[in-house]
Amino acid sequence: MQTRKKKVILLYVILMLLLVCMTAGCSKQEESSEPNEPSGNDSSITLVIGAYSVAKDAVGELLPKFQEQWKAKTGQTVNFQESYEASGTQARAIVGGFEADVALLAMESDIDKLVKADLVTTDWKQTPNKGMITRSIVVLGTRAGNPLGIRDFQDLTKPGVKVLYPNPKTSGGAQWDINAIYGAGLKLSEEKEGKKDPAAAKTFLEQVHRNVESLDKSGRSSMAAFEYGVGDVIVTYENELLARIAKGVKYDIVVPKNTILIENPAVVVDKYADKHGNRELAEAFVAYLRTPEAQHIFAKHGFRSVDPDVFAETESTFPTPEGLFDINYLGGWDEVRTTLYSKRGVWYQVLAGL
Repeated sequence: MQTRKKKVILLYVILMLLLVCMTAGCSKQEESSEPNEPSGNDSSITLVIGAYSVAKDAVGELLPKFQEQWKAKTGQTVNFQESYEASGTQARAIVGGFEADVALLAMESDIDKLVKADLVTTDWKQTPNKGMITRSIVVLGTRAGNPLGIRDFQDLTKPGVKVLYPNPKTSGGAQWDINAIYGAGLKLSEEKEGKKDPAAAKTFLEQVHRNVESLDKSGRSSMAAFEYGVGDVIVTYENELLARIAKGVKYDIVVPKNTILIENPAVVVDKYADKHGNRELAEAFVAYLRTPEAQHIFAKHGFRSVDPDVFAETESTFPTPEGLFDINYLGGWDEVRTTLYSKRGVWYQVLAGL
């Protein structure tokens, strides 16, 4: 009886050992098949993009092309989470916790907000074109046929001319607009007096602002209001008008003699890209934005290319105004923030009627 019991136990142990071996074998087979059948986590990745509203159409065309390239290179499918807002609003959202891996904003000073929040490193401009991916200029848009005969910023000061531009508190585009008008005032004072006269430039900005019909939150919102029929003239990006005209909307573009060169940056938001494990992907996307393919797409949507060869190919579309100036003519962004947009700056004095 005792011997029979021992045999049963031995048989049970043998069966258990066989079962363990078989299970281990199956596990090894499953493990060996994993490289050929990637899990969902390995085969897809998400890139979070926070952009200013005016770039939406161009970015929408760029994303599938980058997606295709990344898939061919790595085998991964890139999914995109996109947000489009006025540039200042977008920058504040990212600072406030919107975890964008990449930021495309309207101006350098909005990137500076991310730097001050320790989201982007201070060396972000040590990249091609100092971190810029597109350029444009501030122009005037009128109704088809230019019925009021608008020729320059000076015409915006005339009685009865209804002007549109967005609110510089929320919109990077609006700050470019204000910079252009104020800078044009400085240029006019130089022509008359032989030197820049900030008081004359402030008066000029006041005269234009008196005719402003509404202050929308973004350049895209301002453009939508103009298309709805609000105002006679819109102060806006050249690329906004070119893009709308390309879609069949009937506008005239007036290029002022003295206007500002707009430069738009894109950066990897270091803190969030590292947190998400997306640095390689984010850096590749920003690098892609500078490629000839991407630059041609930007040009198609009315932006001036930062690539010299692409700009040379498309230059006939983009006239150079006689008095074109850049942000350095106004002293650079630090000076502009203090002079124009501080609590006691020129813009807020104009707004308050001081």
